[in-house]
Amino acid sequence: MNEKTTGSRTTKSPLLAAVLSIIFPGAGSLYNGDFGRGIVFIVIFAGLVTLQTRSHVQPFAALLLAGFYFFQIFDAVHQARMINLASSDKEMEEIKAPARPEPRGSIFWGILMMALGLVFLLANFEIILYEKIFDFWPVIIIVIGLKLILDASKRHQ
Repeated sequence: MNEKTTGSRTTKSPLLAAVLSIIFPGAGSLYNGDFGRGIVFIVIFAGLVTLQTRSHVQPFAALLLAGFYFFQIFDAVHQARMINLASSDKEMEEIKAPARPEPRGSIFWGILMMALGLVFLLANFEIILYEKIFDFWPVIIIVIGLKLILDASKRHQ
């Protein structure tokens, strides 16, 4: 559609990525070729929409849904721009050796997502109550803050 092939790389349209994300959350990431992120965004969106029916988590769930909706649009645009920038950088310099892919992912984020999934699964089976889960949501912010501090201290060493 609005894709251009430059050399062996394909550039992406940030506008099209934004429009697809507006129409269906996660579609912009799928268009950009990041299928894992796109699927995760679709699942997160579905979960946040499902939470809207539970009146005891409002207005927090509605704010999360709105924030996530706009975040995924900006993220798709940013991804498309980074793909285009990487494509133009590859054209400008000669590649003498095949580039090694940088490792992606993080053990921390994987464990955090698994823990959140487990907590929400237990809440779905009414082993724990949603009211109790949302009383402890600031713990997530504290854990992320601790991870950022530890990462910063590792970089300074």
